Amino acid sequence: MSANSDVSPQSYYIQHHLVHNNSIGQKQSVIVDFSVVNFDSLFWSALMGFIAVYFMWRAARTASSGVPSRLLCFVEMMVDMVDQQARSIVPSEVTRRFVSPLALTVFVWIVLMNALDLVPVDLLSWVFKLTGIGAHQGDPLYNHRILPTADLNVPMGMAMGVLLLMFYYGIKIKKPSGFVAELFTAPFHAHGFAAVLLAPANFFLNLIEYAAKSVSLGMRLFGNMFAGELIFMLVALLGGAWTGFNGTSIALGAAHIVAGSVWAIFHILIVLLQAFIFMMLTLVYIGQAHEGH
Repeated sequence: MSANSDVSPQSYYIQHHLVHNNSIGQKQSVIVDFSVVNFDSLFWSALMGFIAVYFMWRAARTASSGVPSRLLCFVEMMVDMVDQQARSIVPSEVTRRFVSPLALTVFVWIVLMNALDLVPVDLLSWVFKLTGIGAHQGDPLYNHRILPTADLNVPMGMAMGVLLLMFYYGIKIKKPSGFVAELFTAPFHAHGFAAVLLAPANFFLNLIEYAAKSVSLGMRLFGNMFAGELIFMLVALLGGAWTGFNGTSIALGAAHIVAGSVWAIFHILIVLLQAFIFMMLTLVYIGQAHEGH
């Protein structure tokens, strides 16, 4: 898409900021293609993952019997919070030894990824233009999205990881035979010939349940962050309406500053809340894998 097309400048601005830097170049495919790699989502999600791991590793290294540092106090508060939630949800102590650190890592990782939405919309574009690698269409970084959780592939990939853990612990706790048997005997428990008749319905409902959990887990995070990203872009358009020192431009400029500041402050709550919800649902779903219908 070029700026000389019939699309309005406002629409082009939004569409341009929604195109990923991927393996198909400037094209924007609307068909699911598993061969397409969004390099920007991979880079920023991996970078935030490394920062999350380094953050917790750094805090663990400072742990001692003496007076804890502010960083260590903060990390210990998060560890206690996650541990208390895990104890109330996951019944197995052995499982909690793995799931509690996992939940903490997921929480910190998602917070860091979500926080990238607070970076000004055009900051990276401005930097890339200065360096000459993103000034014109066709340049390597002309298209670039900084927010990984607004890319459906990232939240759904994490949700698929949770789904695999649900299967793993379901098979581990109930044994393979018990896990498979539950797929065909729950939630409509019956005996004799009625159990045979209800087996397909039970199996179908269990498949729907697993699919619904995974899709809702990923879509909830994606939907909230994508909506927040769009609002930041719409607010940025107010600043782009500046035409000089006149009443309209000054009013729009003031609205741009006020609206951007208010939404950024409110968005901090969304950043933390969505990470907490994803972490809690991860614990809930793994805890449910230990239970029978």
